[in-house]
Amino acid sequence: MNKKILITGAGGFIGGYLVEEALKRGYETWAAVRKSTNRQFLTDERIKFLELDFSDDDALHRSLKDTIEKNGKWDFVVHNLGLTKATNYLDFETVNYGYLKSLVDELKELDAVPDVFLMMSSLSVMGPGDEVDYKPFTSGDIPAPNTRYGVSKLKGETYLQMQSDFPYTIFRCTGVYGPHERDYFLMMKSIKRGFDFSVGFKKQLLTFIYVKDLAQAVMDALEAGPMRKAYFISENQSYTQQQFRKIVLDELGKKVVIPVTCPLWVVKIVCHVAEFIGKLTGKPSTLNPDKFRILKQRNWQCDTSDAQRDFNFSPQHSLKQGVHEAIEWYRQAGWL
Repeated sequence: MNKKILITGAGGFIGGYLVEEALKRGYETWAAVRKSTNRQFLTDERIKFLELDFSDDDALHRSLKDTIEKNGKWDFVVHNLGLTKATNYLDFETVNYGYLKSLVDELKELDAVPDVFLMMSSLSVMGPGDEVDYKPFTSGDIPAPNTRYGVSKLKGETYLQMQSDFPYTIFRCTGVYGPHERDYFLMMKSIKRGFDFSVGFKKQLLTFIYVKDLAQAVMDALEAGPMRKAYFISENQSYTQQQFRKIVLDELGKKVVIPVTCPLWVVKIVCHVAEFIGKLTGKPSTLNPDKFRILKQRNWQCDTSDAQRDFNFSPQHSLKQGVHEAIEWYRQAGWL
């Protein structure tokens, strides 16, 4: 019998690739979505959809209970649902911690605890790294998030760790990019127009993970069994903004771009203004004080040796290869 997997946040950028990889591996794949979820990248007829309303505890209970009674429990659950920007910072805790807690509690109450529950967390739980010697984060480092987003993710991690014998694995992902993604796309679009914006004058080392490599790593970790620990997930190489720019330039076939380095104090003002506008319009802005603290961070390197050892984590795409595939898709889709 095929393994059954439930993926929350299936309508998002990463979620679509998790669903695709699960189908490739022959899993009976359940995509948890909302009624309003855009299903543009969830068109495979093999997908089984489950509408879950995490904002309504009774509705969530009924939906899970009815589905489990009719189909049995899931072997794997990937909790990919999360919030990365908000006009009200309390929403971070509601979604990134509260929704995870609700799902874990329901699975336990319904006697439907999966073989492995994998939480998609973030490298942001670690807070600022070593910006003197630029040593990478290691599994022995204590998380010290300096953003509300990071705090909410760490609170979700902590709740899992407090569950006795609960079969969890946590992924602390660095910057995820690839086809369909929009934030890195905006950077590429800016470079195509001839401008590359960077933040701060002190050296910054960036890390990335291509979305397809991430999806494969998730499934490999599930199949390896519950680890009850957190893993850093990143390509095993760091890049400067200049190196990122050069890769994008080469793929776009451009010769000249104007690099614009914004002082941190300017970026801080812009982020506060953008947040204010976002609150007025009711639309969360990509730029906000939380985002400023992330942009300000100089060292995003992390040690992935635990993941390499425990489930043979080995990203197949360098940044150059991943950017090539992403730009090809953006072109074909008419984005670039």
